[in-house]
Amino acid sequence: MAFEPRQTSLGVRPLAFVRKGLEAVESWLEREREQLGLWVPIALGAGIAAWFVLPHAMSWLAFCCVALAMACIGAMLPVGGRLRRMIVAGAILACIGCLLVWGKAVLLGETPLVRATFVHMTGDVTAVRPVPAQTMVRVMLKPVDAPDLPGMVRVNIADADVPEGLGDGARIRFRVRLMPPAPPSVPGGYDFAARAYFQGIGATGKALKPVEVLQPSTSPPPLRARLFGHILARVDGPAEGIAAALATGDQGAIPEADAEAMRRSGLAHLLSISGLHVTALIGAVIFLLMRAMALSQRAALGWPLMLIAATGGALAGIGYTLLTGAEVPTVRSCVAALLVLGGLAMGRDAVTLRLVATGALVVLLLWPEAVAGPSFQMSFAAVTALVALAEHPHFKAFAAARDEGGIRKLGRALVVMLATGIAVELVLMPIALFHFHKAGLLGAFANLIAIPLTTFIVMPLEALALLLDMVGLGWPAWWLTEQALNFLLLIAHGVAASPMASLLAPTMGAGLFGFAMLGLLWCLLWRSSVRWLGLAPAVIGIFMTFAASPPDILVTGDGRHVAVRTGKGMAILRDRAGDYVRDVLSESAGYDGELEAIAALPDARCSTDLCAVAVKDGTGRNWRLLFTRSDALIARRDFMRDCAAADIVISDRGLPGWCRPRWMKIDRRLLKRTGGLSITLKNGEVHTVLSPGDAHPWIARSRLGKAQLYRRSRPASLP
Repeated sequence: MAFEPRQTSLGVRPLAFVRKGLEAVESWLEREREQLGLWVPIALGAGIAAWFVLPHAMSWLAFCCVALAMACIGAMLPVGGRLRRMIVAGAILACIGCLLVWGKAVLLGETPLVRATFVHMTGDVTAVRPVPAQTMVRVMLKPVDAPDLPGMVRVNIADADVPEGLGDGARIRFRVRLMPPAPPSVPGGYDFAARAYFQGIGATGKALKPVEVLQPSTSPPPLRARLFGHILARVDGPAEGIAAALATGDQGAIPEADAEAMRRSGLAHLLSISGLHVTALIGAVIFLLMRAMALSQRAALGWPLMLIAATGGALAGIGYTLLTGAEVPTVRSCVAALLVLGGLAMGRDAVTLRLVATGALVVLLLWPEAVAGPSFQMSFAAVTALVALAEHPHFKAFAAARDEGGIRKLGRALVVMLATGIAVELVLMPIALFHFHKAGLLGAFANLIAIPLTTFIVMPLEALALLLDMVGLGWPAWWLTEQALNFLLLIAHGVAASPMASLLAPTMGAGLFGFAMLGLLWCLLWRSSVRWLGLAPAVIGIFMTFAASPPDILVTGDGRHVAVRTGKGMAILRDRAGDYVRDVLSESAGYDGELEAIAALPDARCSTDLCAVAVKDGTGRNWRLLFTRSDALIARRDFMRDCAAADIVISDRGLPGWCRPRWMKIDRRLLKRTGGLSITLKNGEVHTVLSPGDAHPWIARSRLGKAQLYRRSRPASLP
């Protein structure tokens, strides 16, 4: 602590005031010295997140320069202080994070296909993944003798069209219409293009029959695929998909209705191989090894049983992680479990927030792009909340084991589980609102039954069934597993059917999301009373999300699908749109009801080619909307008259220049530059999927520059 006035000090009163402030901060940091290391992955992740948020290379360089400038400013603080080291280290880590993900994007990403194309394609299969719930097989392959195509393509093949000999190493030929990986359909939607870029996928498509095998596969299916197929053959009904997901992490066999019920009920985390599954497996392996070695007197008295058992558990955890595809939650859980086992082997208390921070740091260094995905965010946020709650002195005292009756012990365990569930739900709320536009409300209560059921009944029964299958006696255990999983699905559907199961909200802005998450991290990572200052930004962020005006109009990036908010709900232009499109539009609008057809609205006037409707904004003002519904040529005189009478014209084709609506013309040319749109009529606010000048590598280069997006201003008054 080097904050005494130096001999060269000027002794000016303002400097004395600053010095007292620095001394107060240093005293606080001294009390929190054990927590300072927890902010290392936060600083690194901030730099990675900045690369995703900022649009182009100049802004990325500017961020790095600003970060280094902050480090220089921090270096000017008195030597020896913790604040100085925090600012310098944090700024440098943020710069490293930005450069890390930027470098990986340049070196390892796959440039996407520029435009849709129809080709006769020959390719070598690198991976095959069955998706029984959608009656198809998903194939990853490398195109052969096709320099104009990306290096890796993902193709879906219908089950009826799958040829003999399809597998890893096979060479196949087929016709396909390849598409660039899809960006979000509307603002706030799922960005598959960004994820595909880092996964090495440059194009996607659906193969057309016939699919010809030029060279059949000679290698057997991988262990994960064989285990997946084996479980599906042993379990019947809806439970088969859940059983396969618990063992392999592959959710391809879960029907959409069951998957949605698991999400709405807050039980979807059970389907992703994460801490619960890895911990259960490692704990079971350690338990069995300890009991087996204890049978030998020599081993019990002379061997380091805990070290041997921990080593066996670590090997089992690593093998399970590799078997299930090494997804981010599994890797995080495996790293954390290895640290715990190392701590236990050395006689240390390893279950701390430092363990969580170390796991996050490993994931960020190896997969920096994961920071932008919900899997990483929800996984680490949930574990951080659990460990922070467990470390709180009052909670630790309440949850500590004690000599009491069975009923009181059971009640205490239920209260502890409910408290941890509520804490996790609260921490995950901003993440769920940002990515999925909904937050669970009853998940903590559903998990009171679902977690013990999965941990102590389903997973042991499934493991027992797999072991008994080695001697052909696994069917009784499989039957019990199926009944337990059916009960789990019954809980999920029962909770999901409640109107209080989830709370929908409009799209949450990235700035608001970052503000709320910073507040939550402030609450979770500090120990002193200063931590509660973080509640303000967290509450403000969530409150502003629910208080925001939901969009009145949503337009998908292809212009075919439009959703309009009416006085009674939401209506969609093409009433034959699939469930996926309906779900995307409903979630982005924060609407939980059925989408009716625009043509069925009382104020709508629709023909085969055009549809006109009048809607009111929040101020009661009428807006006239005009949509095209077909590719037919419309008489110029009639169409020009309808365009002039409309405030907004929306079409999935290019509109002529003489179509001049009063405020906005949205056609194929505009949507090519902006992507999907969301419009709030009350304040004339327009959000786009694509930003002007966005130069992220998964975005095609033909984007809107710095020119004004919309030439017409909002009319001062509308009839």
